[in-house]
Amino acid sequence: MSSILITGGAGFIGSCFVLKWLEGESLPVVVLDKLTYAGSLENLASVKDDSRLDFVEGDIGDSQLVDALLAKHKPSAIVNFAAESHVDRSIDSPDVFVQTNVVGTNRLLESTLRYWQSLDAGERDRFRFLHISTDEVYGSLGAEGKFTESSPYQPNSPYAASKAAADHFVRAYFRTYGLPTIIASCSNNYGPRQLPEKLVPMVIFNALAGDRIPIYGDGLNVRDWLFVEDHCQALRLVLSQGKVGEAYNLGGNCELTNKEIVYAICDTLERIVTDLPSTPCRELIDFVEDRPGHDRRYAVDATKIRQLGWRPESDFQTSLEQTVRWYLENREWMQNRMRDESLRQRIGLRGK
Repeated sequence: MSSILITGGAGFIGSCFVLKWLEGESLPVVVLDKLTYAGSLENLASVKDDSRLDFVEGDIGDSQLVDALLAKHKPSAIVNFAAESHVDRSIDSPDVFVQTNVVGTNRLLESTLRYWQSLDAGERDRFRFLHISTDEVYGSLGAEGKFTESSPYQPNSPYAASKAAADHFVRAYFRTYGLPTIIASCSNNYGPRQLPEKLVPMVIFNALAGDRIPIYGDGLNVRDWLFVEDHCQALRLVLSQGKVGEAYNLGGNCELTNKEIVYAICDTLERIVTDLPSTPCRELIDFVEDRPGHDRRYAVDATKIRQLGWRPESDFQTSLEQTVRWYLENREWMQNRMRDESLRQRIGLRGK
């Protein structure tokens, strides 16, 4: 057992995990990524010549490919980031989310089970399957309270429903077959290499271009914000110390409304960018029609992961500025994303 397999490792969170893993671990990494619009080898450019990295383009739903990779590389762990993840896209095209997040995850679990059953007893004991989920599976909170690992699943979007179904399959493979699985459900991530279909980079992209900055509804929807590097540190801890069959909620204890996030980005840009368009950033804000079924509030109780010794290392303002500076220093990466018009168009209004 000589490696770790990371699926979806060319995407936003997955690539951060790969980079952080190679910074601090000696075990080689095999990355399996379908390279849809959400994945890019640009995200792994800084480690493309690292002999510990083996990249394979492919689908987690391709059982023949996954079986071959497992037989060849004999990983001691699989970390499954592979997923369709944008809520608005799921509203327009839910079947795509079912195919990747539900069917794909189940096929990956089937291949993993066959591989795990072929190992000797010691190797089976050491093996882990870590599945990356989301706090959106729990639905929407009122003004008080937080999601815990025992909160009931009440998904409200096709995306959340597909991730909830995947979680149930992961848990079922532990309960039925004994496969050593762990689920990690995170709150809203932000940081470098995130696509501009998501709120934080969208505001950065639009402000730099002098374009309107849309905010859904009244902008008072609340999310718990987690810097992606803190998330990846938590995942490494869960992988090494988490209990099999368990779930862990990962949150930044940083509740902010969408409007507060946008204001914070605007203020940061105007403080550190000298060539912004003449229109003040906040004057570009445009409150637009809300997303169908838009959950009002998410908040995560991260007590369980904190008991393993994890705390977010980044405060929000510092990590937000770090994020903004990354985009400013990687204009070519930004320009390459700008060529995909679908990343900046309003979608997700199907049925309205």
